[in-house]
Amino acid sequence: MLWTIIGILLVLWLLGLIFKIGGAVIHVLLIIAVVVFLFNRITGRKKGL
Repeated sequence: MLWTIIGILLVLWLLGLIFKIGGAVIHVLLIIAVVVFLFNRITGRKKGL
C-alpha cells in the first residue's frame, strides 16, 4: 500500500515539474510519504496486509 502511494506521488510530482501544476501540494505529500516510509523502515514494524 505504501509503495503504491509513493509511486503515485512520484508520478504526480514529475507531472507537476513538467507542467508546473500543483507544485507545493505535491511536493509536501511526497515528502510526507518518504518520511513515513523511512520511519517504518527504521522502526522495523511489520504490519499484516
